[in-house]
This record gives sequence, C-alpha cells and structure tokens, in this order.
Amino acid sequence: MTFPRKLALVASSLAFLSAAPALAGDAAKGEKLFKRCAACHSLEAGVNKVGPSLAGSVGRECGTVEGYKYGSGYQAACEKGFVADEAFLTDYLRDPSAKLSEIAGSKQRSKMAFKLKKDEDIADIIEFLKTQ
Repeated sequence: MTFPRKLALVASSLAFLSAAPALAGDAAKGEKLFKRCAACHSLEAGVNKVGPSLAGSVGRECGTVEGYKYGSGYQAACEKGFVADEAFLTDYLRDPSAKLSEIAGSKQRSKMAFKLKKDEDIADIIEFLKTQ
C-alpha cells in the first residue's frame, strides 16, 4: 500500500471514530428529562403504569418486571434474550420498535412510541436510571 493510501485510510478511520464519541451522561440532567417519561413509567419498584417500573432497569433481564404485561413486540425480542444494559437502552430509547425488531429478527412494534433524538439526552436518562 502506498503512503498516500495509508494516510487516507488512517484519516478516514480517525474521522469515523471521532464521529460517534462515547458520551458521559449527567444524572441531574437525566432526572429533569425523566419528567417526560414519568407519565408512563414509575421509579418505584412494583408500581407499573402504561410502561413498567424503571426501578433497577439498567442491567435487568428482559421481561422480568413482576406484574407488568409486556407487549407482543417486547415478548418476541425476549424470546431471543437480552439484558437492558447501556448499549441496549441507547438504541431502544432512540427507536424502541427498531431495536426490538433487530433483536427478534422480524418486524416488531413496541408499546413505547416515545423516542429520544439527542445522544446527550439518551446518555443523561441512562445515567439517571443507573441511580434508581
């Protein structure tokens, strides 16, 4: 490989890596943002609303909130198994149905129609949920 091609490869790799930096969330900002979520989700264990309680949600195995009836899209994804870790939550909060479809291997719909658009908001919400 010639020097100019190597240089171009290195430059394009650096551009790719810098395009999606890992964001450190801010739990205080996430707490404020959670007000949007509170209409459908509780932070109190055992208290489910339209959505399941989010107490202890980061790191939880799929479909394990006692007393909550999950939608068919979530159930289909759970058959494949996953943990609601930071990587899952980042994708799920961006587009819940797309993430469930990816896991299930077929088109699925999530009960959660709300989507977060900004990477910073997603990181902040996740950081806040880690405190719950």
